[in-house]
Amino acid sequence: MEKRVKNANLGQDQRPIPQEAFDWYDEYAHGVIDRREFMRRLGGLAVLGFTMSTLTSALIPNYALAEQVSFNDPSITASYAQFSSPKGHGECQGYLVVPKDLQGTAPVVLVVHENRGLNPYIKDVARRLAAQGFIAFAPDALFPIGGYPGNDDEGRSMQKGMDKSKLEEDFIAAALFLKDHELSNGKLGAVGFCYGGYVVNMLAATIPEKLNAGVPFYGTPAADEIRERVKGPLMLQFAELDKRVNSTWPDYEKRLKLNEVDYTAYVYEGVNHGFHNDSTGRYAEQEAELAWSRSLTFFKEHLSV
Repeated sequence: MEKRVKNANLGQDQRPIPQEAFDWYDEYAHGVIDRREFMRRLGGLAVLGFTMSTLTSALIPNYALAEQVSFNDPSITASYAQFSSPKGHGECQGYLVVPKDLQGTAPVVLVVHENRGLNPYIKDVARRLAAQGFIAFAPDALFPIGGYPGNDDEGRSMQKGMDKSKLEEDFIAAALFLKDHELSNGKLGAVGFCYGGYVVNMLAATIPEKLNAGVPFYGTPAADEIRERVKGPLMLQFAELDKRVNSTWPDYEKRLKLNEVDYTAYVYEGVNHGFHNDSTGRYAEQEAELAWSRSLTFFKEHLSV
């Protein structure tokens, strides 16, 4: 485990937000409780002196904070590209970011969003990869029904209503589209967050011969019946306080060991699910940067020709 050395998760009054609030947000974000129940529970923290404004500002994403690499950064070129998903939702689209001065081909990395569509944070992750010399492609699962709507609540509701198996086929199609892109060197990586972490694990099981490196951030494993097909290599990133996802890891790790998969797993101490997302109070800068630097090193190791 990584030693946590900073005091994060602070409200506007600089007191630490109670851990229960982060747990409730995780339940809300993943459909365990609805928004009314989430807000009711937050209201109960008023007895501790926290205002609703303080709590929601720490928990709800503020995407104005999520731009480490600008869309008009001179080192990259960002555009949108469509691809076909005949077993999924048909015509799909994603955010394609290419290094500006690319000569020839480059390794490609699929960037998979959470359970709410292609939000600004995920776009920024794609730009961060391109700034490091990778070709990054971030599909928007919501494109067939209108695209990311501009807010997470509506996006989450939209994605929840879509056919799960078709969504998975869309991401498989996106991965194959990217691997075969004219600028690709033929080496495919994938990184995903939350639901996207699940998708990376799913890709490792459904297209094991095509995926050259996978980095799931706090993602649950693929279905039991296909886990035996995972080959790796994988680098799995976990948050110590993420009980929901972490409870799935022991069984998954047993399968990876049985498969003799090349994998590395890191658990970052004292941080929550979503700790890499710099738009919310769950963000833990030191741990996020360490996990990201490890991910970049991993991709460079496995995706170079």
